[in-house]
Amino acid sequence: MRFYNLFIAAGLLLAASGVHAQVAPAAKAPAKIETFLVPVRLTVAPDGTGDYRTIQEAVMAVRDFMQVPATIFIKNGTYKEKLLIPSQKTNITLLGESKEGVVITYGDYSGDAEKHSTYTSATVRVQANDFTAENITFENSAGRVGQAVALHVEGDRATFRSCRMLGNQDTLFLAIENSRQYYQDCYIEGTTDFIFGSSTAVFEGCTIFSKTNSYITAASTWPRQSFGLVFLNCKLTAAPEATKVYLGRPWRPNARTVFINTEMGAHIRPEGWENWGKVSNEATAYYAEFGSSGPGASTSGRVKWSRQLTAKEAKQYTLKAIFAGPIGWEPVRR
Repeated sequence: MRFYNLFIAAGLLLAASGVHAQVAPAAKAPAKIETFLVPVRLTVAPDGTGDYRTIQEAVMAVRDFMQVPATIFIKNGTYKEKLLIPSQKTNITLLGESKEGVVITYGDYSGDAEKHSTYTSATVRVQANDFTAENITFENSAGRVGQAVALHVEGDRATFRSCRMLGNQDTLFLAIENSRQYYQDCYIEGTTDFIFGSSTAVFEGCTIFSKTNSYITAASTWPRQSFGLVFLNCKLTAAPEATKVYLGRPWRPNARTVFINTEMGAHIRPEGWENWGKVSNEATAYYAEFGSSGPGASTSGRVKWSRQLTAKEAKQYTLKAIFAGPIGWEPVRR
């Protein structure tokens, strides 16, 4: 009888443990982290010491639609590439080893043997949002042969720090309306209309170098845009042969360009602005200045249809205000 009772008790314990085993929650598998949420760092080196030899290979290796930074560190070297940052390659940063040492160069131009146009001649074309470049030289090596773009930017929230844009006519193409771009401590050179387009762009602490008598800017701002091209604390310099340079002319009606606290060399023409041969542009273009210095900054000879901002008006030109948009963006100053 004693053994029978022990047998029954053991059976009850086994049954109870079985019930417990059935109702105990199963162990959870570790949560999967999506690769587009994991920061990436790749290295490009022309001598094969990095992950890739070309920048384009590295760009295409990044996961599409990254939501966190994907940094591509580029070792010094000259990269002869016609580079595209496609729209799906978001959040990419090109970080050069040095500004003068990392050169991306190509030589397409409008009307060449391959029948390129201004819109297809660019050495580097940025279509993706949230792109950043630092310590990079963007060059179009075609020479003085007409329109030849070094850098063409379409993406929104694009940032360029300590970069160089080298070319002649149409060096930097601020390509589309719905694009906000920030250039800090950059060097931009060219001959004619070498900073042009319809984007909203701020140039802060940049050096703008004119290589010949011509025009610096050619904005094509849309009438629904509150801001176009804005130059803050920049420096306008020139080659010795460039002695008669306009601040800008309107590529399209309603062009908007403003210079604030900018040092202007003697090469800037007293008139400052030109109407592209169309008097009607004088009624729509918004060309303004405030607080600039240097021999080219005198306002006494400026065209009557340009504006001199008041101190109160100039205070409105903040990064937060300029880049407000439907979704605000305020790039970080460094």
